[in-house]
Amino acid sequence: MTQETEDRWADGLIARRAAEPGELTPDSEEEEPEDEFEPIGGPYVGPVRGRLDALRELVGLSRTRLDAQALAEAGRVLDEASARQRLSARHTVVAIAGATGSGKSTLFNSLAKSQISDTGLRRPTTGAPIACSWTDGAAGLLDRLGIPGRLRRRPLDSAGSDGGDLEGLVLVDLPDLDSAVVSHRHAAERVLALVDAIVWVVDPEKYADAGLHERYLRPLAGHAEVSFVVLNQVDRLPGEAADLVLDDLRRLLDEDGMALGEHGEPGASVLSVSALTGKGVGELREQLGRFVQERGAAARRLAADVDAAAAELRPLYVAAGRPGLDERARKDFADRLAAAVGASAAGEAAEREWRRGAQRACGTPWLRLWRWCGRLRVPAVQRPGSDVQVEEQVTARQRVEQAVRMVADEASSGLPAPWAQAVREAAVRGAEGLPEALDELAVREDVERGTSPRPPWWPAAVLVQMFMTGLQVVGGLWLLGQIVGVLQPGLIVPAFVMLGGIVGGPLVEWACAVAARGPGRRYGQEAERRLREAAAACGRAKVLDPVATELLRYREVREQYAVVAGAGG
Repeated sequence: MTQETEDRWADGLIARRAAEPGELTPDSEEEEPEDEFEPIGGPYVGPVRGRLDALRELVGLSRTRLDAQALAEAGRVLDEASARQRLSARHTVVAIAGATGSGKSTLFNSLAKSQISDTGLRRPTTGAPIACSWTDGAAGLLDRLGIPGRLRRRPLDSAGSDGGDLEGLVLVDLPDLDSAVVSHRHAAERVLALVDAIVWVVDPEKYADAGLHERYLRPLAGHAEVSFVVLNQVDRLPGEAADLVLDDLRRLLDEDGMALGEHGEPGASVLSVSALTGKGVGELREQLGRFVQERGAAARRLAADVDAAAAELRPLYVAAGRPGLDERARKDFADRLAAAVGASAAGEAAEREWRRGAQRACGTPWLRLWRWCGRLRVPAVQRPGSDVQVEEQVTARQRVEQAVRMVADEASSGLPAPWAQAVREAAVRGAEGLPEALDELAVREDVERGTSPRPPWWPAAVLVQMFMTGLQVVGGLWLLGQIVGVLQPGLIVPAFVMLGGIVGGPLVEWACAVAARGPGRRYGQEAERRLREAAAACGRAKVLDPVATELLRYREVREQYAVVAGAGG
């Protein structure tokens, strides 16, 4: 028999039974007056509201950094929270779920005290979700679950709008979770994602079924506070076997990570019943009644959904360690940029320029003449060719790229993959045009520096050097006059005068060179500092600031995630 034939057969059977006592026909369902339901009330209150707001903010901040698939579950939780908020808060929707032959439909009928859901040996018996509402006003909730009017029932013990001890309960019998019909399983899973609470029904034969635990109980272990685990058909177990099976079931649930509500602790309720004989059904009805009257199931289910979404998002938001850029990383980046722009070489060049200026200003005229003649003898100074300049430019560009890559790697170290990628992309975008900007910066700094300043003592040194040169000229002319007989002979005095000028000139030049070392060094260091700071400012504006912006955005979403995840985030 095909799936379509089975669904048509099941729907026809239910339709033929729709007019039985205690049930509503489709026409009466449509004509049922709708009471004004009590919404959960504006925005959620308490911790759930803060976590929802944080989740909404988290999704908004992450849309440009994470793909839609990664945020799909969080978006679904927000959509379902909004949808549930607009519906009745006086009702609690509880689904009865279980495997084939677990007796869930029998338990459903036992709780409703009427034959609503089909039972029998034929499998699958339940082909579509069937709902039973103890009070009026649940139509919106059932529309959300996609349950048509012909599959909505009322129990025999409900009179008017008063549902007795189960007032406000909407019980839904689901198709088998291990049904051979794929559409049945999908229908059950769709409803499981929307209900406020779940009654898991197991039997002594399948309570340890791996499919049930791995596919349903373990993934929904965080929903323990809105879960009931019922061991049905205990009438089939002799003696103390029921207690042994129930203890083993608790052990399996504990291994699944589902908290058990024992000794006053919040968690899942674990009971043993026999839907066939009625044993334990009264206790289950009593627990469901208290659970429904609390009217907190919807908020608790939502909190569990937020927990599950936070656990799924954790690898995308929780970093290993403390990522970011400290002062050492910033300084290393500035040092690498300074090396790429040649700040140290520029400082040394400025220092040499200063000392050459001092040498030119304070050197002897004869030495300057000798050096000028030497330059005339050498046709041209060998300068670096174009190939060398290109090689230097390539090397500088590689240094800049390496500096950007290293600072990006350090900034993104420990970040979750999407945010690490965003940091690296921000650094790469900022690095575009950075080598050219540094080149322009170096040229501008060289132009602004201009010629080296002259210290106050240079004019005095020039005057002394001129005096020494004058002594040499006077002493030389004096000796020449004696040689030609114009002046009286006397070689000692003019010789000493000329010797004083000859020796004094180089001494003055040497003294000026020594005196120029300190100022020249400071001048070179100042030039290096200015170029280093300018390169660091350029790198900060183009690379570090965009990286810091991405890190700030990550910190913002990390703070929002911590609120979403609660104290455990």
